[in-house]
Amino acid sequence: MKTISLIARLLLGLIFLVFGLNGFLNFIPMPSPTGVAGQYMGALFVSHYLVAVFALQLAAGILLLANRFVPIALVLLGPVLVNILLFHVTMAPAGLPMAVIVTALWVTVFFSVRKAFAGIFVARVAT
Repeated sequence: MKTISLIARLLLGLIFLVFGLNGFLNFIPMPSPTGVAGQYMGALFVSHYLVAVFALQLAAGILLLANRFVPIALVLLGPVLVNILLFHVTMAPAGLPMAVIVTALWVTVFFSVRKAFAGIFVARVAT
């Protein structure tokens, strides 16, 4: 299991490092989506919202690859992955398989460090 979680962590880190850098350097040109997905991406681009998303992806990817603060990297990537999944489920289903694979990698890494999250899964807090 340690080998699987190591591979998942490295792949997840590499994916988000590459795509986070791509957001700033544009070395993997991607065609603009059409329809509602294109309008959505256009609004994110014009508002510079994507700068924050790419910065989070880049920071989390570096943390995962360096094996430092892995739980924080997972917390940073959680909302990003939810948005990626919802985008592909609702607007651009062609990218859904990759989104599901990346989510499975995230779950695998989360499972390997689940003890770090034990405190937030408490039903009641003693006062």
